[in-house]
Formats: sequence, structure tokens, C-alpha cells
Amino acid sequence: MGEDRLFIVLLVVAIVVLLARALARRLGVPDAILLVVLGIAAGFMPGLPTVTVSPRVVLLGFLPPLVYHAAFFSAPRETRTNAVPIFALAVGLTLVTTAAVAGTAYVLLPGTGWPAAIALGAAVAPTDAVAATSVMQRLGAAPRLVTILEGESLINDGVALTVFGLAVEAINAPFTVGHGVVRLVQVVVGGVAYGLAVGLVVRRVRRWISDPSSQIIVSLITPYIAYVPAESLGASGVLAAVVSGFYLGTHGEGLLQPASRLLGMTFWRILTFLLESALFVLLGLEIRELLHQPGGKSWWDVAWIALAVSVVVIGVRVVWELGNGPIADLLPGGRQSQEGVGWRQRLVVGLAGMRGAISLAIALSIPAAAGPDRELMVLLTALVVLVTLVGQAPLLPVLLRRFGLVETDRRRREAMTARQAAANAALVRLDEMASADEVDERTADTFRQMLELRLERVEYFLDEMDEDGGEGEGRREDRGEPPGSQRVRAELVRAQRAKLNTLYRKGKIGAATVRQVGNELDFAEPVSLRRPT
Repeated sequence: MGEDRLFIVLLVVAIVVLLARALARRLGVPDAILLVVLGIAAGFMPGLPTVTVSPRVVLLGFLPPLVYHAAFFSAPRETRTNAVPIFALAVGLTLVTTAAVAGTAYVLLPGTGWPAAIALGAAVAPTDAVAATSVMQRLGAAPRLVTILEGESLINDGVALTVFGLAVEAINAPFTVGHGVVRLVQVVVGGVAYGLAVGLVVRRVRRWISDPSSQIIVSLITPYIAYVPAESLGASGVLAAVVSGFYLGTHGEGLLQPASRLLGMTFWRILTFLLESALFVLLGLEIRELLHQPGGKSWWDVAWIALAVSVVVIGVRVVWELGNGPIADLLPGGRQSQEGVGWRQRLVVGLAGMRGAISLAIALSIPAAAGPDRELMVLLTALVVLVTLVGQAPLLPVLLRRFGLVETDRRRREAMTARQAAANAALVRLDEMASADEVDERTADTFRQMLELRLERVEYFLDEMDEDGGEGEGRREDRGEPPGSQRVRAELVRAQRAKLNTLYRKGKIGAATVRQVGNELDFAEPVSLRRPT
């Protein structure tokens, strides 16, 4: 693609992202739907160059940072608590969906062999949680549902890509069951082991870096260091990126060390937003091109085959989610993991299985050796993505409200309770410092008044649950503080962080609340005393 054409495409992507963002807020529709729909509409603009996105660009350019970021910010306690439903969806359902779609393709496309049919099944099996979780988080859905969907999406990409890789090997060369087992072990164990090694090395390296810009650079290249070599070694790059992200996210340093955490959080928030948005727009533009290539079939044949595959994808997920309770009970900890999860929650999770750009990238990777139906498989995958996005995502807000699964007030109260406990911990620490003559009386009185005022505000909002409660609770206000008080402020911030971590370990608050209140404490921490830990 020439420079002029590339500029036009990038400009169209930027315009669609801005327009979709504005409309999504006004209409209350998930960004992903509007990004895809507007992308398709933009594709019919006269003069727009043909857009063909290489699957390698998606798998190498977009996928590593997205899965690494999601793994980094995963909630370890919540993930461990919901390990059984996450494992059942990410592994069990992905394999069952692959098999069901492969069987459907084998019947409906007579010229397709089993390896190519399995490749198609692996392409449409993984979910994209962006659209679903954006709806749930905006409405304040139960955090457990969000955790399950995010955990599933984090793992099923690796499972689907592993199955797809084995299917492609079977397309290109004779394949035996023994060889498949060996390759499966190599892909999974190799990916996990290499990802853990990357996490260990990067953790050591980051201890020696305090410059914010250098920290951001290290955090940006880490997912690629995990993904690319793992793929070159024949292991799973997705699993390597996930494991490295999860390890670094749960071992104290955070995305960046304290000296650059705020800058790093802003950088990654913008980066992931741009990557996700660009993926959905490019998906829409790509679908326009695929619609011109029905794979030698009539549009009637394409329509009903796509409908059949979509029904299988959606139906298998709903049936699996509604009926896997007895199976999950057989797994260690399965019975406990099912407590509090009724048919309403299961139905919401079952209908939250939208597909995204990763599915299309996998389908585009199907080799020409798959046979004459290769182009049709790519088109079918694109149509399944479109059907699940446009057809399922709008149902989620309706179901969440109708089933009473919106917990906005509970989440706001949890955050306020955490602020209250943190302020009380800071008061206790201040009294200890005053008793030990570590702080003069004037400074102690100043901070005591500030903390007591904050407590009064939090207690008021806890009673009233005002919509604006909690905004700016942890922000700094240095005016009027006695000289030399930064050391005291830093000590009080540490006491509040310690209290947050204690509340989280005891299960009193969730990971989202820890991050929210922790970000407020980042603003409260004296700049001159922020040091890497």
C-alpha cells in the first residue's frame, strides 16, 4: 500500500473511531458495534483504497500488548476463585465449539477435509470480551461476571491458536495422533515456561530502572519479547505473553514502579484503546472486501451456511453454560465455584460470547492448501463476527437490568468503605508517629484535620450515596501544609496502601476498588519522595 493510500486509510480509521466514540456515549451502544458497522459503511466510500490487513499484523502487532495488558490487570484472587468456570469456558467450551463448527463445516462444505474444517472451528471458537465487558462495566454489572469473561478471553485465544496450528500442520503434511500430542505439550508447556522466564528476567531488570520513559519502553517491549521468540521456538506466544503479564502484575511492581506509575497507566490506557478501536474498524473495512468474494457460492448459499455456523456458535455456548453445572462439580473446587451462580448469570455469560478481530486474523491465516473453500471460510468467519457483535451485544444491557444483575451502588459503596478504612489507618499511623515524636504537633494537627475532614465527607456519601461521591477523594492539596511535611504525607500514603492490600487479601474489597483508590493515592503521594520499590 502506497504512502497516499496508507494516509487515507489511517485518516478514515481515526474519523470512524472519533465518530463511533461520540455516538456510543450518546446511544449507550458498545463501541465495538459502532466501530465495525461504521467501518463497513466507510468501506463503501468512493475512492477508498482496498483494505487488506495481513493476519501477521494482527497476531504480531496487536495481539501481544492486548493480551499482556489484560493479564497484567487481571484480578488474582477473583481469577483463582472463579478458576473452574473460567477453565470450563476457556478450554472446554473452546474445544467443544471447535468440534461442533468443524462437524457443521464438514457436512455443509463437502469439499472440505477435517483439518480445514477444524481450522475454521478454531477461528470462530475464541471470544472477544471487549464488547461484552465494556457494556457490563458501564452498567456496573456484578464483578464476578466481568472476571469470568475476561479470564475466558485471556486463555481461549491461546487454546484456539494451538488447535489452529495443529490443524494447519495437518493440512500441509501427514499428521499422526502421537505427533499431535507431542506438539501440544511443546506448545503449551513451552509457552508457559518461556513466559515465566521472561517475567522473572523483566522483573529483575525493572528494579534497576527509575526513569519513567525507560520504564514505559520496557513495559511496551515485554509482550513482544514474550510472544515473538516463543512463536519462533514452536511454543505458544499468546500463553507466553499471558503468563509474563500475569506474573509481573501479581508480584508487586505494578505496570510501572511508583515513580512512573501514573504516566504509565495513562500511556497503556490510551494504547489499548487505540489498538482495540483500530482492530474493530479494520475488521469492518475488511468485511467490505470479503463481501465481494463469496467463495464461488451464491449469496443464498453463503447466507444460510453463515446462519447455520452462527447458530452453532451461539447455541453451543448457551447450552454449555446452562448445562455444565454437573460437569463442573466433578472438578476440584467446582461445587464451591458454582455457589451464587444461577441460570440468570449463566444465560448472561452464555450470550456474552461475541467474536472479534482475532477470529478474522486466524481465519485469514488458513493456508491455500485448505482447498477451494478457503475464501468462503474467511467470509463465514467475518459474518459470524458480525452476527455475534450486532446480534448479541445489544441484548446484554436488557438482560442485566431485567435480571437485576446491575450492582452500581454496591461497587460505589465498596469504594467508599475502602476510602474510609484507609483514612482511619492513616489516622492511626499519624498518632503513632506523634507519640514517637517523629512529627511535630503542628504538622500532626494539620494532617489530622485533613484526614478527619475526608472521613466526614466519605461518611456523608456513604449515607447519601450521592452520584458524585468519591471523586477526588485522594487528590493532593499541598497548600497550607507545614514545611517538611512531605515525609509525613508519604508515610500516611504507605499506611493507606497497606490497609487496602489487607482489605483485598481478606476479601473485603475487589481488585477494581484497589486500583481505583490506589490511583487516588498516587496523586496524594509527594512527587519528590516517589521512589521505585
